[in-house]
Amino acid sequence: MTRVLVSDHAVLRYLERAHGLDIGAVRDHLAERAATAADLGALAVKIEGVKLVLRGHVLVTVLPRNTVTFPPGRRPR
Repeated sequence: MTRVLVSDHAVLRYLERAHGLDIGAVRDHLAERAATAADLGALAVKIEGVKLVLRGHVLVTVLPRNTVTFPPGRRPR
């Protein structure tokens, strides 16, 4: 059987349309929680048991709370 790859976009639309998840409200919540950290130039902020990773004023990913975050281009080899 062929394995079907599912895009992040498809997962979001499924959660939104089949389960009624308000993606816009989640996006607004995350933006609000990360705003002060972004204004202060932080690389990340820990909230609600996870770490929100920032690149400037863009929230780029969400990681487990205890993950180490390095500045862009500064990850040890």
